[in-house]
Amino acid sequence: MQVIIDFDGTLTAEETQAEALAALSLDTLSGEILHVPRAQLADEYAATRARLLAAPQRYAWMVNGLRASYCNEGAFILNTTTLQTLLRANPAYARAVAAAYPHAEYDPVVDCTNALFHRHTATLGPAFRPQAARVLNALLRHPSRRPVVLTNSLGDKVRRLLTTLPLEGEIAVLGDTRQYDMAPDWEQTFPHPQLGPIQVWPVSRRYSIDLRRQVYYTALQQAAEQDAHLVVVADTLSLPGALPLMMGIPFCLLHTPYTPRWCARVVREHSFGHVLDRLDDLLCVLDTLEGANHA
Repeated sequence: MQVIIDFDGTLTAEETQAEALAALSLDTLSGEILHVPRAQLADEYAATRARLLAAPQRYAWMVNGLRASYCNEGAFILNTTTLQTLLRANPAYARAVAAAYPHAEYDPVVDCTNALFHRHTATLGPAFRPQAARVLNALLRHPSRRPVVLTNSLGDKVRRLLTTLPLEGEIAVLGDTRQYDMAPDWEQTFPHPQLGPIQVWPVSRRYSIDLRRQVYYTALQQAAEQDAHLVVVADTLSLPGALPLMMGIPFCLLHTPYTPRWCARVVREHSFGHVLDRLDDLLCVLDTLEGANHA
């Protein structure tokens, strides 16, 4: 059994780092890209963030014209979406970002916010959840469980931070998985028991999750070739969780202070879904899954 555990927000308490990440991002935007007063930008950021939280179903992290995640599914996601909304809403800011990223891989705003995230999370110190080392060591000791750390970041940052934990062995890192990389032209569909083949999963009247994440799908497929049984563990649903569920892979959602109620409900009601109140609850879920695999 390969246990794929998300890094930011799952092994770490990203809610304790989000404010620092936002501050560093505003420093960079103010001084290097937009060249506007830092205080002015901070006020605009606060107003934009409040607007998003007042109607989270209306605002999303957008990539290639598709919704990668709703704005409030994660503490870091909220920062990214706030920055994207702020930069796109102001024509002068949008022009400055376009000038700074003339050869954008996605679009200038997405590339800018991605760069801010990777640059500044690399400088933040470790903020591991209290159970992180215990859970990882329990997995390392187990004869039939292989822990793998999942991240959208490059693996070097995660490997460096993992060295600060008292681990009893080396843990593989599955990096640069780009769960946010949306593929509008990807034709893959997923079976839904009531709706048939789908690419967008309607989970309620207000919320739906786009499954067109070809890069992440390929990463999961390659992982499945190494181990017959996969389990994915993460703190958000749209980015790392919905696709495994639609692929028939068990998904464990870590319930955090920022988890929207609808996300926990969707996972709890899915036949392959599990909600963890604490990270170390994962070990009991794995016992149950392993028993079902052997039955």
